[in-house]
Amino acid sequence: MVVCAILGVVIERIAYKPLRNATRIAALITAIGVSLLIEYGMIYLRGAQPEAYPINTLPSKSIHILGITINSQSLFILGISIVLMIVLQFIVHKTKTGKAMRAVSHDAEAAKLMGISVDRTISATFAIGSALAGAAGVIFGTYYIKIEPLMGLIPGIKAFVAAVLGGIGIIPGAMVGGLLLGVIESLVSAFGYSLWRDGVAFIVLILILIFRPSGLFGKNFKEKV
Repeated sequence: MVVCAILGVVIERIAYKPLRNATRIAALITAIGVSLLIEYGMIYLRGAQPEAYPINTLPSKSIHILGITINSQSLFILGISIVLMIVLQFIVHKTKTGKAMRAVSHDAEAAKLMGISVDRTISATFAIGSALAGAAGVIFGTYYIKIEPLMGLIPGIKAFVAAVLGGIGIIPGAMVGGLLLGVIESLVSAFGYSLWRDGVAFIVLILILIFRPSGLFGKNFKEKV
């Protein structure tokens, strides 16, 4: 997580800081370009072959509850995710850095006039997000017992879907959205449609954008024009 946080800050300083006053589409295209550079740069350095992740990194035992079999590893991963979510919620809502992050997100120019360092705040945001991505990578490798350079592509897209489902900017909502998306995918596989497992995420995204664009926990705000 520390290494990923440092890498995130370096990427922000090199790729995003020069585009601070550019259009949003420019930042979006840069984000896609940086992700492709990292993925295929790793393929160039070490090849595209998957590599086995160390087995038994976390204790793995079957727990039987009311006829349902649950792996202790899954419970441990859920516990880690909840702890990280609580820590992130605390940082965003209870710390000076979190207050600055919310202010810059709402109005960067006004935040700058109030003495907030916008550049430092954005770098801190990148550091926190990248650290959490590092934790997610370790969890992914532990659960699926393999890693490869393109392993973050589909989970990254599904994370975006989960955030939209729960409500953009609402941390507990994003986690609930992720759990709901996981349950939906599991049900689809259980009914024998495992080939549609990844496609269901995009169907959920389309439906939520059509019927509830603000997400399950989001609220619609009226804006004067």
